[in-house]
Amino acid sequence: MEAVFREDRSRLLALLAARFGDLDLAEETASEAIEAALRRWPVDGVPDKPLAWLLTTARRKAIDRIRRDRAYAERLAMLHVESDRAAAAVPDDPGFDDIPDERLRLFFTCCHPALSPEARTALTLRCLAGLTTPEVARAFLVPTATMAQRVVRAKRKIRSARVPFRVPGPEELPARLPSVLRVVYLVFTEGYAASSGPGLLRPDLAEEAIRLARILHRLLPEEREVAGLLALLLLTDARRAARVDAAGGQVLLEDQDRTLWDADLIAEGQRLLVPALTGPGVGPYAVQAAIAALHDEATAIETTDWPQIVALYDVLLRLEPSPLVALNRAVAVAMRDGPEAGLDLLDALADAGELCGFHLLPAARADLLRRLGRTAEAAVAYRAALDLAGNESERATLARRLAELPDR
Repeated sequence: MEAVFREDRSRLLALLAARFGDLDLAEETASEAIEAALRRWPVDGVPDKPLAWLLTTARRKAIDRIRRDRAYAERLAMLHVESDRAAAAVPDDPGFDDIPDERLRLFFTCCHPALSPEARTALTLRCLAGLTTPEVARAFLVPTATMAQRVVRAKRKIRSARVPFRVPGPEELPARLPSVLRVVYLVFTEGYAASSGPGLLRPDLAEEAIRLARILHRLLPEEREVAGLLALLLLTDARRAARVDAAGGQVLLEDQDRTLWDADLIAEGQRLLVPALTGPGVGPYAVQAAIAALHDEATAIETTDWPQIVALYDVLLRLEPSPLVALNRAVAVAMRDGPEAGLDLLDALADAGELCGFHLLPAARADLLRRLGRTAEAAVAYRAALDLAGNESERATLARRLAELPDR
């Protein structure tokens, strides 16, 4: 049942949103249908077509809610007028192969220009990927209450502006694409390193992001940044099997068994990287994919082409300056020029305060201080990272590193 809900929730929400044109109503009735399934399925068994069962139940609840609420009287009349068109868009039997296109409709709706860039990504992560509001807040490095207000305002804007639930036409797609790409990227980021919970990985989210990136690539095969994003996700996800041990604990890059890396995903990502990097105006996802490819090509941490990685981070900082990119560049500089050089850059980032509350900065500082033999300072930094980390697997790694410090 958990697997069904995880797989079908976003499909159900997309189908309901397309049918009723109201995201709040879709979310509420989807939740009610899942609650009904939790009561019925343990008794009756999981149906042969779980999504069909959920959709039928949710539709009935939505119609009942509309009939009870006077405020929805006008909307109900509109639904009757549009019933033929809606039936064509959302079949009665959703056991068909085009359900991903329904989710793509909802992606572009949530990324509509009427919404702010922050609201577009937040709403899509919340509704399509099924992230909780705290998880979305962590992705944006903002308080949970701030993110909750942002999501509510975004849904209200969609309703008041009558944003259509549809995939844009070919002439609109290029302008709408960057927001959708960012959403897919952030969904994958949460799957690659979960912001909270017991496990480091959330494979369901990573696979969802890759699936959506593949859909976008099929729709827009000539868009180089779509190819760049898909290449990045594949080249990064290829290392998944080596990133945790048998007990689910985190395995850092330097300690990973590279024979476990997925050679097929690496090869596919490398093929996509060629067109993504060909021609002028290379985008940030293609640059990040090139960095991931250099990691995947190396036989060990010592043989990695760190000078080239630093050069690519220099390009990425010009294309998309951010404190996280600067943090990753500082780590690469430390690998190229030594820990002292990297530590100077990390200290400058700490002084700027842009990554305050983000555990990766003190964790990176702690590792460089450890390598320099400054164990007392490293212990302080590890404790600061422990206070900020939300994922239990990452916390266990930090605690182990702290315990291994001599004379701490």
